[in-house]
Formats: sequence, C-alpha cells, structure tokens
Amino acid sequence: MKITMPNTPKVAVRPATLTDTVPLMQIYNREVLGSRVTLDLVPRTIETQTKWIEEHLGPYPALVATISEQVVGFASVSPYRVRPGYSTTVEDSIYIDPNFQGRGIGKLLLSNIVGLAAKHGFHACMARVASDHTASLALHKSIGFFEVGLEREVGRKFGKWIDMMLLELLLKPQ
Repeated sequence: MKITMPNTPKVAVRPATLTDTVPLMQIYNREVLGSRVTLDLVPRTIETQTKWIEEHLGPYPALVATISEQVVGFASVSPYRVRPGYSTTVEDSIYIDPNFQGRGIGKLLLSNIVGLAAKHGFHACMARVASDHTASLALHKSIGFFEVGLEREVGRKFGKWIDMMLLELLLKPQ
C-alpha cells in the first residue's frame, strides 16, 4: 500500500528541453564523480550536455521529472548499437537526484520513456546496470525488464572492476 503524504508536491513528467541543460548536467555529473552507476569518467560541460539534449529531441527522446518546476530526474533512450540491424532496439538511461530517490520518480520516468519508445516504433529496450546496483535492477524488473546476461568485469572505475547486468524489455506496439 502506497501512502501519500498530505501537501506532497506532484511530480510532472515532460520532454527535456535546452532549458534543462544545467540541472541535467548537475544530476549526471554527481554520478560521474561519485558513483559507479555510469562508467563515464569525465563530467559533462555545458556544451556536451547541450549536444546530448539536442540528440534527444527527436526519435530518441529524453524526459525530465519535475517537482514544483525543479528538475529532479531524467530518463532517455539512445541507439543500442550503430549497425542498421539494431535500429529497432534502444538502450535506456535513468538518473534521479539523490534527494528525491525512493519516491517512485524513477518508476514513473522509466515507464514513460519505454512507453514513448514503443510509440516511436522501437521493438526492444535494453538496460545495462552495474550488477551491484540493486535499486536500479529492482526498478527495471518492476516494470517487466528481465535479465538476459551478465557481462563480467567489462568496466573499471575508481580502481574496481565492474560487472554489468544486461536486461531487456520487449516493447508493446502502441
């Protein structure tokens, strides 16, 4: 049973825009610098974050979650592989500001981004999650992703090898 606290601000989900550059960069760079949930090692700049948003304004969308117009998280889909035979498959990414984790925002964003991917005609959505990132694994499984494999020691960050779990969701045509 989910309990809603009185006066809890409502979470809104909308497409990412260029006005979201700084908050998205801040959320993402916190993970780059302090966690192993992304294997990026170099924080994004205004220029690289702007380019990222521009790349997610078309068929590979990005969504943001806001509370009282403050960006608190984002999700996106990107091409899974560059070869043409993979063109109907996407890979998701999702990041939530740590101050807002555990409130269902991740599930709301992930559900919406895979629904949007299905509307865009994609057939499958893949997720690569650090195998020890139990919250993200649980989040993906909660909306129907299933494990399809473990990639052992394919990443390295902060002097440690990282195993990645590969998960998949077959999208329902919209």
